[in-house]
Amino acid sequence: MIPALEIRHLRLDLGGAPILRDVSLAVPAGSRLAVVGPNGAGKTSLLKCLCGIHRGWKGRISLDGVDIHGFGQRERARRIAYVPQPGGRLSPYTVRELIIMSRYPHLSHFGTQKMTDHELVRDLLARTGLGPLADRPLATLSGGERQKAHLAAALAQEAPVLLLDEPTTFLDPRHAFEIRSLLQRINREDGVTIVEVSHDLNTAVMDSDRVYALREGATAFFGPAERFLDEDVLGAIYGRSFLLADHPVTGRRVLVPEPVER
Repeated sequence: MIPALEIRHLRLDLGGAPILRDVSLAVPAGSRLAVVGPNGAGKTSLLKCLCGIHRGWKGRISLDGVDIHGFGQRERARRIAYVPQPGGRLSPYTVRELIIMSRYPHLSHFGTQKMTDHELVRDLLARTGLGPLADRPLATLSGGERQKAHLAAALAQEAPVLLLDEPTTFLDPRHAFEIRSLLQRINREDGVTIVEVSHDLNTAVMDSDRVYALREGATAFFGPAERFLDEDVLGAIYGRSFLLADHPVTGRRVLVPEPVER
């Protein structure tokens, strides 16, 4: 079966320094992949290569077996959507405006919106719980509400592959769980392939099928999620030891916070 996303021998240099070195992996359609690794390992740079922000890379990236260079901007946006890290400059638009603008890959060259576009926006507002906030400017929302709005905008592209960069960073436990639950439904019910960068190793393992770990721009681990939380694997990637225990509900291994000497 042709993978939804395939990377072969990807290399990226920025400012003369190697950022990604010989990265190769395949992501099956409908699966969920967590991308992890230490700070500066190249995780965000990998996503930026996939969505077209970084262009000077070498190697091959294909979507459904087709080289990504064969797609124009609009066609690529129909196939792959990207939600960057939270933060940065706030958009002056309302939630509804942000979502409808994200329909641009499917609109005519004149930007004409159809009834089906507005129906999709209403469905996304309801699905993400943003209906009551539809006409609020993004700058007036909480961090969790804004993150839902940007996720809804990405879903408006109706792309079969969704790239996420730390989607629950800075969120309180309730909003983080709501985002995780929404992503799980998108993956399981809609069959959207998800590639998600995360520093939360416990949720990365619990929510994903497979884990891909980078260290200094190179592959350090690629395999089933349940095999990732291993003392030897973690030690090789992060250069330190961890405390592990069995989750009381799933039975899977999880990281336990270590006490700091007082």
